[in-house]
Amino acid sequence: MTEPAFLAAVSTSYDTVADTYAERFPASRLGPLGHAMLRAFAEFVLADSKGPVADLGCGPGAVTAVLADHGLEVSGIDVSPRMIELARAAHPELPFSVGSITALDLPDGQLGGALAHFSTHHTPPEHLPAVFAEFHRTLAPGGHLLLGTHLGQDEHLRPAEAYGGHPVSYEWFLLPGERIAALIADAGLTIVARLDEPHPSGGTGRSVAYFLARKPI
Repeated sequence: MTEPAFLAAVSTSYDTVADTYAERFPASRLGPLGHAMLRAFAEFVLADSKGPVADLGCGPGAVTAVLADHGLEVSGIDVSPRMIELARAAHPELPFSVGSITALDLPDGQLGGALAHFSTHHTPPEHLPAVFAEFHRTLAPGGHLLLGTHLGQDEHLRPAEAYGGHPVSYEWFLLPGERIAALIADAGLTIVARLDEPHPSGGTGRSVAYFLARKPI
């Protein structure tokens, strides 16, 4: 399968910013609502499906470690090799690998849970149905998805630099929450909870949302 062109920009950009990103975004930056959603996600997985969890777009692994602390069997996947290097160094007890949410190297129906924690907003909207289909494919019946994402009104941003002036070539695609909800439903997943809040870091001046969804049995 041919790799979508935008993935190279995302991978290269996050390789460039990875060290600064890891310093600026420890797990403590999630805030109380973000932590509450991760805890709820973990409790759903442990109660319902009990299978392994994949942190899809794990970055330097801080959130992966939070899930492990909640008792989940968790691994991390990220498109940036440098992010994976940092994750392995910081959390050697957890498995991490390089990969893309557009084509996950995971068997069908394996996961009790999938976390996409602010890892889909660099994906052009026309590629999102395939990404959400991958979430559905890899989840076991009864498995759960927690998606956290930035919201906007069909905004397309092209920043030239990020995280202290590092050059980047990725793009941002900020969709309304209703569009995200529709993508989740169209992929065959049932939304069981949604949380909207102002951006916890104040970085974009926009809002973020968490969607907790379940694959029907």
